[in-house]
Amino acid sequence: MAKQPKAKNDQNGADRDEHELVAMARGLAEIASEHGLSELIVDAKDAKLTIRRGVVAGSAPVAVHAPVALPAYAPPPAFGSAPAPAAAAAPAEEKGHVVTSPFVGTFYRKPNPDSPNYVSMGDKIDKGQVLCIVEAMKLMNEIEADASGTITGILVEDGASVEYGQPLFRIA
Repeated sequence: MAKQPKAKNDQNGADRDEHELVAMARGLAEIASEHGLSELIVDAKDAKLTIRRGVVAGSAPVAVHAPVALPAYAPPPAFGSAPAPAAAAAPAEEKGHVVTSPFVGTFYRKPNPDSPNYVSMGDKIDKGQVLCIVEAMKLMNEIEADASGTITGILVEDGASVEYGQPLFRIA
């Protein structure tokens, strides 16, 4: 069912249509990155391109061959290697109440790009106060604190994909 390329191979032996798609994907990835978009879909008559920033856990990353800005995560340690020095401090950080995501979606710390964050590290919050937004299926869902206290951890990067039940904030 694959469509036949319109153009024959060029001097380098690569298909011209493929080069055009790669160039289009690179341009779209640049636009998505510049505007902070988590996903951009273009459905042309000959091809459908999907550009996503971030990868939802459990899904395969999208192969775009373009400079897509992804959140920076440390690679997992090699099997049998000693734990990282920061791992020793982890139990102290685990104290407190954890607010989790009730949806699969995209995490946003502020209502729009020009607004300040809902909360920051060290902020004292009340039960019911809005902490963030999780965009799910084009709907902006405000996530409220289910306990009062102080924000001791913001566990997700702004604009990152989140899973159901994923920890978002730690409150002491």
